[in-house]
Amino acid sequence: MPENIEPTAAFDEYEQAALNAIAAAGSAEGLEAVRIEFLGKNKGRLRDLQKLLGAADKQQRPVLGKRFNSVKTAVIQTLEQRRTELSRPKAEAVGVDITLPGTPVRLGRRHPLTQTIEEFKDIIGRFGFSVAEGPEIEDEHHNFISLNIPADHPARDPLENFYLATAETASGGPVLLRTQTSTVQIRVMQQTEPPIRVVSLGRVYRPDTIDATHCCMFHQMEGLMVGEGVTMAQLKTVLTMFASAYLGHDVPIRFRPSFFPFTEPSVEVDMLWDENWLELGGAGMVDPNVLRAVGYDPDAVSGFAFGLGIERFCMRRHQITDIRRFFENDVRFLRQF
Repeated sequence: MPENIEPTAAFDEYEQAALNAIAAAGSAEGLEAVRIEFLGKNKGRLRDLQKLLGAADKQQRPVLGKRFNSVKTAVIQTLEQRRTELSRPKAEAVGVDITLPGTPVRLGRRHPLTQTIEEFKDIIGRFGFSVAEGPEIEDEHHNFISLNIPADHPARDPLENFYLATAETASGGPVLLRTQTSTVQIRVMQQTEPPIRVVSLGRVYRPDTIDATHCCMFHQMEGLMVGEGVTMAQLKTVLTMFASAYLGHDVPIRFRPSFFPFTEPSVEVDMLWDENWLELGGAGMVDPNVLRAVGYDPDAVSGFAFGLGIERFCMRRHQITDIRRFFENDVRFLRQF
């Protein structure tokens, strides 16, 4: 650098030359060469500026010192920024046609059982039934006692239920995972005066042996209709129309006499599948004891109740022969719905 050059001009020339060289550096090695040239301690252009600063008179030194520091700082910061840029991996853009459509995002879809539940709600809603919900963890009163299931009934055997050993009701009684959605009808009747027309859909739990048509957790739709003059004929009509609406009119349905503690008379509902009858659920007229337990007068009102297995309806609709397919989370299976 010429000795007779003005210090301010020298600072400007140094800064501009350094910034241009940093911007032109295309690699880490090239950037290091620039650093040595402009910021090297032993033989860099920065030493020439320091000499100019040392030769200045005392009045100029404060101003020139401030300018020297600002220029040095600007060059160092720009160099570090460029070093960061050069260290980033470069995206390969060779052979990329930006006009081509991108890869579509694969969206998820609702589980077949969820689809079935939503369709159940739609069909039964057209029959005038509203939807109610209840807890999956129940006490013995709602799960057994209010449903007219005596203490010695096999359904209350501890081996036939999922009792929760670490939980209990406020009064100290045991609790369990509900074995049927009938518990919801009790809660509804306790809080609602007749007439009632309601369904409840949800998970229930029983320690059944798992096979092609049984699982320890499955879904039920419980229905309840209570009012003046409710009859068994109305129950059979509702179930027949519902099954035909979901499965089609070509699927034969039959009713078999049965027994349930909370309905009298009781029936089981079957459908024909591959020349075999498969149970869909149970139903019947609400037992007078159940009506009395919730404060209803069985001489003034009557009612029917039904519980249908949602999985079996879905299996029949889609020709699924093993209930375990619903819970294996095999995306190849789920993508079909």
